Amino acid sequence: MVAVSVASYMTTSRPADPRPSSATDESEPEHRSTRDQILDEALACFAHAGYEGTSLNDIAAGVGIRRPSLLHHFPSKEALYQEVFEHLLSDWFNRLTSAIAAPELGWEKVELVLRAGFRFFADNPNYVRMVRREAIDGGQHLAVDLASVLRPMFDLAASYFEGQMLAGVFEHQDARQLLITGYGALLTYFSDEPFLEGLLDVAPLSPGALAAREDHIVQFFRSALLP
Repeated sequence: MVAVSVASYMTTSRPADPRPSSATDESEPEHRSTRDQILDEALACFAHAGYEGTSLNDIAAGVGIRRPSLLHHFPSKEALYQEVFEHLLSDWFNRLTSAIAAPELGWEKVELVLRAGFRFFADNPNYVRMVRREAIDGGQHLAVDLASVLRPMFDLAASYFEGQMLAGVFEHQDARQLLITGYGALLTYFSDEPFLEGLLDVAPLSPGALAAREDHIVQFFRSALLP
């Protein structure tokens, strides 16, 4: 399911608007189904306590339902965890797909993709924490190999950088090392948010702090890539 979505964005373009919307532009629907509420609560619990530290009883209590009602929607904790993870991973791929399919070239393309990725993480900070936990645990709770799923996107980005470097558009760098540095710079801001608040004396997920961080990430890549 997820692997198919990765492959498809590399071979097809989509008519969707490629411009990422800011986190503050989106509003929650007035009513969410029980199934969606379970997914929301499961994400919060898994992000906070990890897979082993979360029980179905915890999730059911957070939604305000009984465990049997939860099991009506998801047959096991494993199935629920998989659904939460893959659903948001697909959403992330879809958002990046729209940015990748945009007509911009060179640095403008990189900036568009960076902002799309950052705003997805700003919209879903709990998912970042869940991904980081899963990466530390070696993906043992997933039915898919996370590195294998992400590898096509990583290779595509590296190839784009290397092509632009050969064309003289970007400075020559180790493209893969640059991507790994960017990965850490993007994800740790959200996964380490409680710790960072003590360093910054400001709420890291406040609109002003998010805007400043997004601009800093973009400027970091701009300084690294442009002559």
